[in-house]
Amino acid sequence: MPVTLRALETAVPETVLVQSAVRDVFAAQPGLTRLGQRLVATSFDHSGIETRYTAVEELTLTRRSEEPVFFDAGSRCILSPSTKVRNDIFAAKATPLFIEAAEKALAACPDLGPGDITHVVTVSCTGFFNPGPDYKIVRALGLEPSVQRYHLGFMGCYAAFPALRAAKSFCEADPHAVVLVVTAELCTLHVRSSNDPDTIMGSSLFADGAAAAVVTARDLPATSTALVLDHFETVLTPVGEESMAWNIGDEGFEMVLGTYVPHIIDDHIVGALDPLLARDASLYGQPYRDITHWAIHPGGRSILDKVEAKLELTQEQLVPARSVLRDYGNMSSATVMFVLKHILESPFGGVDERICSMAFGPGLTVETGLFTKTGAATAGTVAAPADAAAAAAL
Repeated sequence: MPVTLRALETAVPETVLVQSAVRDVFAAQPGLTRLGQRLVATSFDHSGIETRYTAVEELTLTRRSEEPVFFDAGSRCILSPSTKVRNDIFAAKATPLFIEAAEKALAACPDLGPGDITHVVTVSCTGFFNPGPDYKIVRALGLEPSVQRYHLGFMGCYAAFPALRAAKSFCEADPHAVVLVVTAELCTLHVRSSNDPDTIMGSSLFADGAAAAVVTARDLPATSTALVLDHFETVLTPVGEESMAWNIGDEGFEMVLGTYVPHIIDDHIVGALDPLLARDASLYGQPYRDITHWAIHPGGRSILDKVEAKLELTQEQLVPARSVLRDYGNMSSATVMFVLKHILESPFGGVDERICSMAFGPGLTVETGLFTKTGAATAGTVAAPADAAAAAAL
């Protein structure tokens, strides 16, 4: 039996960040140079983001605290807590997100229960604690204590793909396996005020969110729609090691996101797809443009622009990625799962539809995945009318 992604659910914190309001606060911080102020305005205004979510309640920008940690609503100053303080908050705030996403994914599979889960794979690059989120999920969902647990840490925005690839391998080795993959990131824990262009870019893009998937080779219920996990590939570009990185500093984790990254993707994205498409006999020798659905990690608006232009995709094909970027921002490893969920839930004509997905991260690493959307047909066309309208707006 093919290995399928049976359910894909997401979760976000309650606090909403409005991009224009956050921009004004960052632009007004003491110590910013005129160039820094211009960079803040440009980065926030051209991000393609309208709203994001954060686990840091103080970043509502109006909530007053007697002992502020991240933001002093009285002085309107962004503060710089230590890495330890930020990581302690990660342990407290990430755990509920991991659990919520996992519970929703399992609940979306009515034929499966806690006793069916054989493996748990968790993902995050924005904090550490042990016993970790894999342990917390087992306890909270009442999974068997013998469940095999794995955690992929500090890989970056592409880490959902290694997690799904591992899940696929587990299911191929044991056809009865049921793998729960859960990724959660609290990127906003690491925002700070700075004149550094990379730091400003990160502050304008990154957000918090979680996603969970149930992966298995067990029989698919007749009324279900699922994603068949066809193939995964990894490619390291010959350049870019210094252009994208994720380092640990004294005042949080520090993002390196150079302006040259979109150019690296532009130069190497076609070559990065070759190993993936060569794995599939039905696609070998055919142009990648024949693939209908594209689940691109929205690392930023300029990256999506480069992908769209280089691969000659239509505006409609980038709607899932641009919609997620607009409404949620860049949630690191969880983001591409949001994009896949958007495609999975779009109307489906009943004929198996191919999906090509990719994410980018430190290295520069390009992870790619090929999926087949299959299962029960739904009314409508491949692109919903709402998606067409969204494409026109974007």
